[in-house]
Amino acid sequence: MKQQDIANEVFRSVGEIAKRADLLKAGLREQDVHLLYKQGYIERVRHGYYKLTNGDTPKEEYILAGLIKQGIVCVESALFYYGYSDFAPREWTISVPYSFSRTVKVIREEVPVKAYYVQNEMYHLGETTGNFNGVTLPVYDRERTICDCFKYRTKLDNEIFNKAINAYVSDEKKNLANLSKYAKEMGVYTKMMNVMEVLLNG
Repeated sequence: MKQQDIANEVFRSVGEIAKRADLLKAGLREQDVHLLYKQGYIERVRHGYYKLTNGDTPKEEYILAGLIKQGIVCVESALFYYGYSDFAPREWTISVPYSFSRTVKVIREEVPVKAYYVQNEMYHLGETTGNFNGVTLPVYDRERTICDCFKYRTKLDNEIFNKAINAYVSDEKKNLANLSKYAKEMGVYTKMMNVMEVLLNG
């Protein structure tokens, strides 16, 4: 099988972006990958990540999935994902541990990203996965997303905040036990209940 055919097989199986390791695992040698790159058959997305030159421009979701080894979709992007906001963010909002600021700089070269830096012990709280345009990405669940709205209240537009809280209260999939649990762990319980009690009992 020719190198180009092997490369095609790899991209068919992994999606629009492949790691160098994917290409090597399929049987290509380092020099084969380099040759395909020199010939213009594949393009480097960033160090160690490639796409087919004649392929479509990779969706941002694919780029995020390929580049983010640490990063969870949060706040504005999560609100839009759950239908709690009509506002499609101009940049992806992702939560990352404090130690990953360098990674964020690299990602920003490929995808517009706004980072929320989170303490390690709070980082995985409420983490789940979601289907974004056919790509599976880590995302905070509804309850963590609402708690984040209170945590980052000053960074959010009033209209977005109010719509999100009201949409959550109306959501049949809400889990008030988890909401209460997360809010206590994140230190926003009192602030949140002042608003939520009125809406839930209204």
